[in-house]
Parts: sequence; C-alpha cells; structure tokens
Amino acid sequence: MDAERVGEGGGTEFDRVAGVLRARIADETYPLNGTLPPQRALADEFGVSRDTVQRAIRELTSEGWIQSKRGSGSRVIRTQRIESSTPRGVKPGAPVTVGSFIEQAFNLPEVDLDVYTLTSESLNMHLKMLYDKWVRDRRVESHPTPPRVKLRLLLPAEDLELPYPKARNAKDDSAVAERHLGIAREHTSSLRRVLGNLQAAKLVESFDLEVHHVRLPPAFKVYLFNETEALFGPYVVDERPIVLDSGKEIEALDVIGLGATLTHHVRDDDPNSSGSTFVDSMQLWFDSLWDLLSV
Repeated sequence: MDAERVGEGGGTEFDRVAGVLRARIADETYPLNGTLPPQRALADEFGVSRDTVQRAIRELTSEGWIQSKRGSGSRVIRTQRIESSTPRGVKPGAPVTVGSFIEQAFNLPEVDLDVYTLTSESLNMHLKMLYDKWVRDRRVESHPTPPRVKLRLLLPAEDLELPYPKARNAKDDSAVAERHLGIAREHTSSLRRVLGNLQAAKLVESFDLEVHHVRLPPAFKVYLFNETEALFGPYVVDERPIVLDSGKEIEALDVIGLGATLTHHVRDDDPNSSGSTFVDSMQLWFDSLWDLLSV
C-alpha cells in the first residue's frame, strides 16, 4: 500500500500529505470554513493513491482541523490563531501566521531564530512553504542579497518519557512513543535539507542549524526572532485517535502543535513595557536552558 512507502523526509507518504495539508490550513491557503480540494485532485497533486489521501483526511479530522461529509467534501473548522497587541507590518488582508513572521524575519540581513517546541514539524512545514513560494516568485532576482540564518532548535530529550502523546492503553505506549520519535527525527532532518535547499537556490547566503535536547517536556512552544519578537503558545492536551503507519488507530492523549493559539510580543524602546519584559524574559529563559541544561 503506497501509504506505507517511505518519502523523502524519511516518513511515509501519508505523513507527507497530512503535514502539507496541516501547513496549508495553518497559513490559510485553505481558509476557515473553506473546503479542501477533492481527494482525487489531492492524490494527483501529491502523486499518491486516494487511500493515502483518505488516511490523511481521517488524521486531520481526528485532530479537529476539518469536518468531512460524504458528498460535501472536507471543510476547515479550525485554523491557527495569533493574537498580538502590536500591529505588525503584514500586507492588509493577509493572514497573520507563523509563516508570515518567519518570512518577514528572513527579509532581514541577519536572522537569529530560537525555537523551543515538542517537534520541529510546524517550523519545517512553514519553511518548506516559504521555499516553494520564493522559488515560484523567483525571489533571487528581486533580492540579490540573501540573509544569513542562525537557527537554534531546542527539543525534549529523545529518551525522556513524555506525558503526551501517550496511549490510553499502556500496551500501546511503545508504539505511540516510537511514532512520535520518528516524527521528531524526520522533521528535524527535513529542516536541515530545506535550509540547504534555500542556500543552494541562493535564497539564503548561509545557515547555521544547531539542535539541542533538554530533559523537560514542553508545556508550550516559543519562537524568538532576533531577540526582539516572540511568539508563544501553550500546548492544549486533547484525547483523540492516533493513526500508526500500519493503519491501526490508537486512542491517545496528544497535543495539536500547529493549532496552538499563539500570542505575539515585541520588544520596544521601553525596557519596562510588557512586550520588552516578555521578550527579554523568554530570551533569558531560552539561553539558560541552552547553555546549562541542554546537550
């Protein structure tokens, strides 16, 4: 069955399709209350069978992103929210997404991005979409001076017993843990390839990706941009079926990282403002974990 075929990132074709669909929902390529393309069209686009697309649709349904009805297609019922007290220079009417923040950061000559997260799935997917967009728009012709990128990625230790994802039935715990570890490794490896592709296409001048692990289960995710901006979002635990590569569904506790509501904070000229205080404290916190607790 082609859903079990190993894709470029090291995961299955099912993982690849589900990941791209999640990212498109998160950046509102498929907007709230809009519908996904027909399954046959998605199968043709991704070069997979309809069985693989159907599995991806079931996964997104179980995660609460979409609602599927026979004859009516798959409708988006949830997207990622970013709440900001500071207006930001995005185009009027454009969705404010993690992808839009990353793209604006990559428009600067120097990019320092620190990320603390459960996996690098959403970061990887947004960078993939940014790469595709810039190649499609022939960005290198209009931006002859690409940025230099430094990315520090902080993940939980691979041998750490996490509270989520976790099977409701103890006998399924090892299978769920192995699935999570495979996802984390796959997206981290893919992230390095995507940055390499950006450099090869002369869309970034250079990149430095460092990955450290810390013995803490993430209760939230945080993105820190150039020590001046932060995106912060707590993980909300939910009970849902997890689909293994074998096709077996397991009831589990999990969190939906791509769908976490994020708050946006900006460091300004007032060191005592709420934005400056938040960004400075989160940067200090990240640096302390990186320097003293991570390996």
